Amino acid sequence: MKKYDYIFFDLDGTISDSAPGIVNSVIYSLNRMGTEIKDREQLKKFVGPPLAESFSKYYGYTPEEAGQAAKFFREYYQEKGIFENSMYKGVDLLLDKLLCAGRVPVLATSKPESFAKKILLRYGIDRYFHFIAGSTLDETRTKKEEVIAYALESCEIKDKSKVVMIGDRSHDVVGAKKNGLDCIGVLYGYGSREELEGEGALCIAETINDLERILI
Repeated sequence: MKKYDYIFFDLDGTISDSAPGIVNSVIYSLNRMGTEIKDREQLKKFVGPPLAESFSKYYGYTPEEAGQAAKFFREYYQEKGIFENSMYKGVDLLLDKLLCAGRVPVLATSKPESFAKKILLRYGIDRYFHFIAGSTLDETRTKKEEVIAYALESCEIKDKSKVVMIGDRSHDVVGAKKNGLDCIGVLYGYGSREELEGEGALCIAETINDLERILI
C-alpha cells in the first residue's frame, strides 16, 4: 500500500458508532411526518448518506417532504441525538499514531459541520484533525463528493494521489472516486463488503487495527 499524506475520515460508522442517535432522530421525524414505522432495525440505513436523499429513497418523499423530514430530524438530533453515540475503541490511538507518522487527518462527513465539530469536541479528538469538513444546514453542500471537494479546496491540496478517503458506506467510495481519490472501506461500521467492493474500494479493513496496518 502506498503512503498517503492526507487521511480523510468519514464520521458516522468510521469514527463514531452513531446509530442510536440517528435512528431515534429518524423515528421522531417519521412520527412528525405521520409515517408508520415497521422495523426500527431497518432505519440504520440512514446512518451515513445525506438525510433528504434517504427519506426520498426509503419512503418515497418528494423533495419538499424530504426537506421537511430532515428539519424534523434535526429538531431531535441537535437536542438529544447528537449525544446518543460513542467513539469506536482505538480511534483516538490511531489518530495519534497517524500524527506521529507525519500524516494529516481530515474529517469529511455528510453530517452538518456544526454537529460534527461538537461530536469531535465531546470525544476530545477534535485536536487531531487538521480540518473538519461537513455539510451545510441550508442543503447547499450535502452530497459526499461535495464535502470532499470542499475539504480538498480548504486544505489547498493539489496532488490528489497523496489523499485517501476512509469510510464505511458506498457513498464514501463514490464521493472519493468523483474527486479522483482512492478509498479504503471499513467493515466495523454500517456497510457491507459487497457494498464497498461493488463501488470499487481500494481495499477493506475489518477492524481499527487492520486500518492502522494499512495506513502506517
